[in-house]
Amino acid sequence: WTSVAVMVPVIITLWCSAQRSKRKTHMKDFFRKSKHGWHYTDLFNKPTYCCVCAQHILQGAFCDCCGVCADERCLRPADRSLPCKEIMAPARADGAAEHSWVRGNVPLASYCAVCKQQCGSQPKLCDYRYGVWCQTTVHDCMDNVEDANQWTWETRWTVVPSLNAMVVFVFWQLASTCGSGWTPVLVLANTRSGNNMGEALLGEFRTLLNPVQVFDLTELNPSKALQLCTLLPPGSVRVLVCGGDGTVGWVLDAIDTMKLKGQDQFIPRVTILPLGTGNDLSNTLGWGAGYAGEIPVEQVLRNILDAEVVKMDRWKVQVASKGVYFRKPKVLSMNNYFSVGPDALMALNFHTHREKTPSFFSSRIINKAVYFLYGTKDCLVQECKDLDKRIELELDGERVALPSLEGIIVCNIGYWGGGCRLWEGMGDEPCPPHQHVVSCRLDDGLLEVVGVFGSFHCAQIQVKLANPVRLGQAHTVRLVLKSSKMPMQVDGEPWAQGPCTVTIMHKTQALMLYHSAEQTDDDDEDDSSASETESPTPHDSPRPTEPASAHA
Repeated sequence: WTSVAVMVPVIITLWCSAQRSKRKTHMKDFFRKSKHGWHYTDLFNKPTYCCVCAQHILQGAFCDCCGVCADERCLRPADRSLPCKEIMAPARADGAAEHSWVRGNVPLASYCAVCKQQCGSQPKLCDYRYGVWCQTTVHDCMDNVEDANQWTWETRWTVVPSLNAMVVFVFWQLASTCGSGWTPVLVLANTRSGNNMGEALLGEFRTLLNPVQVFDLTELNPSKALQLCTLLPPGSVRVLVCGGDGTVGWVLDAIDTMKLKGQDQFIPRVTILPLGTGNDLSNTLGWGAGYAGEIPVEQVLRNILDAEVVKMDRWKVQVASKGVYFRKPKVLSMNNYFSVGPDALMALNFHTHREKTPSFFSSRIINKAVYFLYGTKDCLVQECKDLDKRIELELDGERVALPSLEGIIVCNIGYWGGGCRLWEGMGDEPCPPHQHVVSCRLDDGLLEVVGVFGSFHCAQIQVKLANPVRLGQAHTVRLVLKSSKMPMQVDGEPWAQGPCTVTIMHKTQALMLYHSAEQTDDDDEDDSSASETESPTPHDSPRPTEPASAHA
């Protein structure tokens, strides 16, 4: 009896586990074949009702494209009877788009488009989201709504991952119909970036936009997604990259591949929704240091259309190891900065431990705390001391005498280290001898080179208690590591490097979108009062290469 008492619970547990695994497999297969974008949840975070049986549900699935909700028993009936968003549907004879609607579960604090009273206030499946494109909500007076063309600017186009002949024909038809004033937005999201908001953002963008113009970069390479730009009017596409600086670099590398294929006229304009830890490029372009849902995605899309198009220099970093004559030099692309020394060591330690336990590094706050711990450790150990004795620095072919440094940072953008203005500093750092120093710009073809005395000095710079050592500006930077092994990084991607020669030279320019500071209500405000506002100074603001209205 003791054996039975022990074995029966074990057998029941194993059987339940097997059934749960089998159920998940069937559910995953069902979701893969479904026309809806189903997402299963163990607990809805607000009162939710099944669109089939109208019963209150806690555990079930919802479609992040059209908003249909169903409990587990009603999933298959819901999939069969309730249509999702049409990828492309013919317009009516008057040119207007047909609406589609979903019963119940309307957004909180929504109001009827007819009687202007609050919708969804009753504890049951009630009211309608009349038009999953325009997000209009109505009571049962839905039939009185004028069925006009309510589709917004970002919804009238379609793409799919597999570029077959039918899709090409559909794109050709759309491009000829929408005309030159059309500004399609392509969303590329990295669900592994920063604080893991990518999955939720994918659902929000699929709700507002055509769901097949929103891509998860963990499932589709950006090169394949960007090839869709060649099927659309030249220069009309704007790409929103949801991720960190590394994700932006990945997309910009894919755009460089388009240039090599002779597709320069189809190059999109790139903007950023910052989800990473540092987000220095996003900060430089005016999109903020990190997105946490404080701005609705509808406003994000409007800001994209109002943004200015600017040029940004991109650089080639060539690393040639000493003593290896038959191996090609390592070639990397740089948008933000290159560094050797303590900040690269912190990035290397962080990257190593994140590869071992990726689930731990799921929060932007935790990531910055880990960086702080590694910086504190290096303050005590000083692994990069005497860098000036192990490295030589040349700016435009001219040798630079180095003080007693532990690190060298080569910057292309205004921000570094998660929001610190490195080159500007506190404004009282003297210029290097015999060198005219100009402001840091994205499109001037110049790199800013500074030195740091260690991890503690980096921390002082970030809280504006110290300035870096300005070493100069140059069109070409060359560093020679003569001995030992040192940590290096390019745009947050670190590695340990032995004796080598690093050459940084101009590669190309990318078309980015710059979000300027909010304008004051008084359009007649004079220049003196404008200079007192918190808008960026002239050297912070990249020079626009074309008016914002050119593609809006």
